[in-house]
Amino acid sequence: MQRRTVLQAGIAASVFQIVPRHVLGGPGHTPPSETIHIALIGAGGRGRQVLRGMLAEEGVRAIAVADPATEYSLQQFYYRDVGGREPTRELIDRHYQEQGRAGRCAVYEDFREMLQAERDLDAVVCATPDHLHAYVSALALKAGKHVYCEKPLTHNIAEARYLADLAASSGLATQMGNQGHSADGMRQTLEWLAAGAIGQVQRVEAWVGGHRWNPTLTGRPEEQNDAPPWLNWDLWMGPREGYRFSDAYVPVAWRDFWAFGNSNIGDFGCHDLDAACWALDLAAPTSIEFHPAGPSNQEIGPHGCVGYYHFPATEKRGPVEVTWMDGGLKPRRPVGWDANRPLPSRGILFHGSEGVLFCG
Repeated sequence: MQRRTVLQAGIAASVFQIVPRHVLGGPGHTPPSETIHIALIGAGGRGRQVLRGMLAEEGVRAIAVADPATEYSLQQFYYRDVGGREPTRELIDRHYQEQGRAGRCAVYEDFREMLQAERDLDAVVCATPDHLHAYVSALALKAGKHVYCEKPLTHNIAEARYLADLAASSGLATQMGNQGHSADGMRQTLEWLAAGAIGQVQRVEAWVGGHRWNPTLTGRPEEQNDAPPWLNWDLWMGPREGYRFSDAYVPVAWRDFWAFGNSNIGDFGCHDLDAACWALDLAAPTSIEFHPAGPSNQEIGPHGCVGYYHFPATEKRGPVEVTWMDGGLKPRRPVGWDANRPLPSRGILFHGSEGVLFCG
């Protein structure tokens, strides 16, 4: 048989090969050429929650996970889950195996190595501790990757301004994770306030029941030791220096410490002040005044706090005073509130010229 005949026979045979639908695309299937390849940086409780949501999207494929921790338990925290790169790789691989999809998720201890190695990567999800948000997001943007970063966007204002400028100049898609912003209750609140349901809003009170994870500490933990074998402590610290490992930091409880988090206001403020900022178009306040409730210093945040924001009048509204409370502190019950019904542990009150609106 001549070579040409063999080639023609091979070509003819290839026409009749069965190709899986997910390769060709079509209704309900996204072809590989249009699939968005993502990676998770920070495989803790929140990172795994966001990942599960993205795995449910047909046009998204998780191809890599980066985390300095191999595996750890989150059972004693509200996530009731596990964390770390290995169980998260298993979660991703199992998801695609159940779909009959080939491939294996790559794992990295250092996210910087992942950005260099994964040439097909389109976007990253940053769900690290707060002090790494700007560092991770900036390097990802500079590597040409779209970025979804969990709240709070950065650890401080200077980082936020830098990251905003970098995102604007990159031309890439960016988003901060704050799912409550898209909730039906949020839209309904805005519609009621815009319709003048309570007249002109003059005062806002927001509160959450968040508390310290380390209630007995009054500063940096004294018991510091070597990191456990499942954690690369140097990579976990990132740009921070001078801290030895402590169980008081990892996991989750790092939020208590200014070096890594921003206490309750940094954790919950973007959620519970969102409706007020959006509905009333609150920009820069003329003054901010905060008072701790309980011991606090340059190392550790307080058990709770009370904060006052004063916003000047605009063309559309008068001046607005906003009060923030956390750690179990609550405002007084408004006039007309059922005397036998206590305020819930979390909520926001809008005080208007013609009434009060509660959102919980």
